[in-house]
Amino acid sequence: MTVSTTKSSDSAPPLVPSFPVPVPTKGNQAPEEPSQIQTIIRHLNMLPHIEGGYYAETDRDPWLVPSPFPNTPSSPTGNYIHRPGFDPLYRNASTSIFYLLTPASPQGNFHRNRARTVHTLHRGRGRYVLIHADEEGESKRVESFIVGLDVAKGEKPQWIVEGGKYKASFLLPDVEGGEMTSSGGLLISETVVPGFEFFDHDFLNKAGLKELVGEEIARELDWLARE
Repeated sequence: MTVSTTKSSDSAPPLVPSFPVPVPTKGNQAPEEPSQIQTIIRHLNMLPHIEGGYYAETDRDPWLVPSPFPNTPSSPTGNYIHRPGFDPLYRNASTSIFYLLTPASPQGNFHRNRARTVHTLHRGRGRYVLIHADEEGESKRVESFIVGLDVAKGEKPQWIVEGGKYKASFLLPDVEGGEMTSSGGLLISETVVPGFEFFDHDFLNKAGLKELVGEEIARELDWLARE
């Protein structure tokens, strides 16, 4: 099995981290960030995200719609963040967030949502890896592409991930082939339809990754999965 890659140049970069893989810290302690990154985090009122990176919810549509999803949490452990007032029978019509990857927190680990997510780029470059867990077949298709503003080279300024697919992301230098320090961060917006709830969210661990894609591909991607 091979990873399907949308190339941004004649030779797409390998699926390896461009920045050091972060070491878990105790509690919810944020890593030390460069001053320009701190400015973005501060002015957008961002918080550390459990997936990695930072986020700030910017909109939660007050219009409630009946939930199209099962009335049980996605996480097999049943552990999720309870939002005050959440009723599993309903969802907000949509929600939006800012999401930021930085040199000190450069990756979002594999996770899945039940709802579809529309991603829009604001600045920076990154790489996304999708596992199409919702498709038929024993060994699931893996897709990878680069997000950025160089559309002539195939970089994507907008991309959609349908519900039921695992996704991970990691930061790339602002310029192709640039140094590890040459990034002001990857800043995007995500709009989830119907609206996001941690009830509809689950992570992919290393054992689950191997089960979905096989041992060979799992070895290449396990740095993007939780223990």
